[in-house]
Amino acid sequence: MSVTPATPTDDTDGVRPERPLLPLVGPRPPERADAARNRTRLLEAAARLVAECGPEHLTMEAVAAAASVGKGTVFRRFGDRAGLLMALIDHSERRYQEAFLFGPPPLGPGAPPVRRLEAFGITTLRHLATHRDLLLAVEQEASRRHDLPPRHVRHTHLAMLLREAGAGGDTELLAHTLAAYLDVTLISHLTRQRGMALGRLEDGWLDLVARIVRR
Repeated sequence: MSVTPATPTDDTDGVRPERPLLPLVGPRPPERADAARNRTRLLEAAARLVAECGPEHLTMEAVAAAASVGKGTVFRRFGDRAGLLMALIDHSERRYQEAFLFGPPPLGPGAPPVRRLEAFGITTLRHLATHRDLLLAVEQEASRRHDLPPRHVRHTHLAMLLREAGAGGDTELLAHTLAAYLDVTLISHLTRQRGMALGRLEDGWLDLVARIVRR
């Protein structure tokens, strides 16, 4: 299945975008345009470093050098390394969530619910695989993992699509079943330790959706 990357868009086809189911990763205080540009510049430099060296080698000093700014600028902006990691997560999560909440179909509003379920899983698998190391670096202990806001947003969105698709049964529990498939630790295990191709996981998602929504 080919899923075209979706980006936020205006309501141009007569379909009203659905409201956010939950806030995104967290509220972001208003900032000047130049401050927003500087923040994006630092995050892009940090993202490149994570992609090249892994999150375990990400330091405030390295980000400052990559962005050609003083180390103090990075500390003032993000506080510490943990704050920088969370800002990176926030940056990628907002773009990903905006795509399935407001973007064009089949991922966004306007497509049949089953098509949206299919596209949502494929997009989420690719999103988690792309940011796998970063997400694993900030995963909390297992007992609190399912309380993280991004996971809550995914579960709520899945439950809504299942209800719209007429899946029947306990849609809340069915949504947890689907969400368990979209777990970054599972994806890391299957692709790294078990050597499975991401395409195989995508095919498995389509099969799982078909089994759940089959009447």
